[in-house]
Amino acid sequence: MPTSRSTDPTDAPVSTGANWSAIAKLLHWTIAALIVAQFVVGWMAVSWRLSPMKLDLFVWHKSTGMLVLALVVLRLAWRATHHPPPLPSNMPRWERFAAALTHALLYAAMIAIPLTGWVVSSAAGVPFSIYWRIPLPSIAPTDRHLVEVVGNVHGALGIALIVLLVIHVGAALRHHYIKRDDVLVRMLPRRRTSR
Repeated sequence: MPTSRSTDPTDAPVSTGANWSAIAKLLHWTIAALIVAQFVVGWMAVSWRLSPMKLDLFVWHKSTGMLVLALVVLRLAWRATHHPPPLPSNMPRWERFAAALTHALLYAAMIAIPLTGWVVSSAAGVPFSIYWRIPLPSIAPTDRHLVEVVGNVHGALGIALIVLLVIHVGAALRHHYIKRDDVLVRMLPRRRTSR
């Protein structure tokens, strides 16, 4: 005879009773979408044959990188002045540390990647305007060797960001489907956490 679903209170989803703010959610998902677009456009720009389209793809890639940098700085400023919702009370110390470390590394990568891209663009000596409108000042001297070295760093940071994003998404899914808490749900648009 099949048994009914357990009503053990420990099986119930764990709720913090708090959501991320609408602005935090907007910044989170906008940055996430732009980063995905960056990987796609960046790959297309590198692999495209030499043509006006290739140059346009690089302009889109560089411009969106500057937009991501600006939004990440805005997100950090918002985070510094607004307390995040508390983590579930049953979350072990090692997991809290891992979450904090992963978030710190994500922010570091999201800042370092556009900055290294900016250095590469400057060192290449090619004038650049964000979305063909806003001239971007040079932050490095023209230097072929610098282009190569920092370009390699830029690429390595991109790979590191992919790894960090896989860990971040995997942890969020683990919280939702295995730990059954509201860590993921409270960041979803137009969703409220259980109370």
